[in-house]
Amino acid sequence: MDQSKALSVDEAQESLQRVMQNIEGVIRGKRDAIELVICCLAAGGHILLEDIPGTGKTMLAKSLAKSIDGKCGRVQFTPDLLPADVLGSTVFNPTNGVFSFQPGPVFTNVLIADEINRASARTQSALLEAMGEKQVSLDGKTHPLENPFLCIATQNPFDLQGTYQLPEAQLDRFMLQLNLGYVSQSEELLLLKNGGATRDLLQQKPVVTIDFLRRLQRTVEGVRIEESILLYVLEIANLTRAAPQIRLGISARGALHWVAMSKAHALMHARDYVIPDDVLKMSKPVLAHRLILNTRAGDGSEAKIAVLTDLLKNAMLPR
Repeated sequence: MDQSKALSVDEAQESLQRVMQNIEGVIRGKRDAIELVICCLAAGGHILLEDIPGTGKTMLAKSLAKSIDGKCGRVQFTPDLLPADVLGSTVFNPTNGVFSFQPGPVFTNVLIADEINRASARTQSALLEAMGEKQVSLDGKTHPLENPFLCIATQNPFDLQGTYQLPEAQLDRFMLQLNLGYVSQSEELLLLKNGGATRDLLQQKPVVTIDFLRRLQRTVEGVRIEESILLYVLEIANLTRAAPQIRLGISARGALHWVAMSKAHALMHARDYVIPDDVLKMSKPVLAHRLILNTRAGDGSEAKIAVLTDLLKNAMLPR
């Protein structure tokens, strides 16, 4: 098999469905959320899972990591965590009298950053270069990360005790933000009968290789998108930048992420071209968390989604 060749549409969709079924064996009743997470994986982006404790954020992150046959690292973010605990550090070896770089847990294919907003802003910002440029610069040297590199971060709502807001620059580096919410009563009853999902997670096996994931991400890049749809994306981005209730609108990175997620969603549904419905469905999960509202407009997720919904109504979706 040619490891550099892109996949066919059927091969790509079949592999995405395999990953979905694998995760659904652990996380039940959250099909829409899992589909978005898998689209983000295929698009090569980073994922932020936000919700109150106990809704399955870490379990979903672990399940996605186990579905990929690659390296996986996890960091439990705490107030006393230092940047070196994530990135690594230069250590002196007294045996040969040489300083050598000891890589941290970020040097992996999938990094689970658990409760990322419990660490200080200094430690949170240590991930900025890694997430944006897939490299780490320490002591004047640049160290490339694994390819692919994916960060799956979980956070509790910032109004809970012991949490900090993520910097705007870091929020912008997450392609997708999801709020999982509680499962249905029937799914929760099944969860109670089975004693949780830990056993299912331990039995989970990888369903795609890292080489295959690289080909999948290359296939997403090749999905076609019409210029009229790109102009619609730019129109929405400009509306967010000019809206009086928004202090910080959608960046160029945000627009690129929106296009990439739309391409992945098209491939998920067996198409090698983007339709307007793909763009519309990906708008809120990709864009809402990037908006920084004026104080009088509120700054919660619901307020951001409400503002974004109004702006989407003001632009005509291409046919």
